[in-house]
Amino acid sequence: MSTTEKYFEAIGRRKEARARARITPAAKMSYELNGKSLEVYFPTEELQQIAQAPFVETKLAQKFKVTGQLSGGGIHGQAESLRHAISRALLVYDIELRKKLKKLTFLKRDPRAKERRKFGLKKARKSPQWSKR
Repeated sequence: MSTTEKYFEAIGRRKEARARARITPAAKMSYELNGKSLEVYFPTEELQQIAQAPFVETKLAQKFKVTGQLSGGGIHGQAESLRHAISRALLVYDIELRKKLKKLTFLKRDPRAKERRKFGLKKARKSPQWSKR
């Protein structure tokens, strides 16, 4: 990437996953996620749709080159964090998209995370098996 290219950058998060996305206006849509293409990094159709959702919903599908650095969490959390980052970057590109993206809840950082384990229990809420004798 040359230094003269204008790009829009944002960070998205979901559970333990973090994504830093840069969107650059381009003639052809392309993704580079940790040095891999979208189809290689997200092998299933569902994960690819999650990552592409902000562009599909705003009808900007063929206008950007996306470069992303993803880390932490699992593959699904990374796809959702990439969606969050792309949505935030689109706001930097055009603030008029805010209403549509907000309605789709792409701008909200999903606060749900794994509950911590409590002592005396096997998991967060699962208790040991009870025996009468």
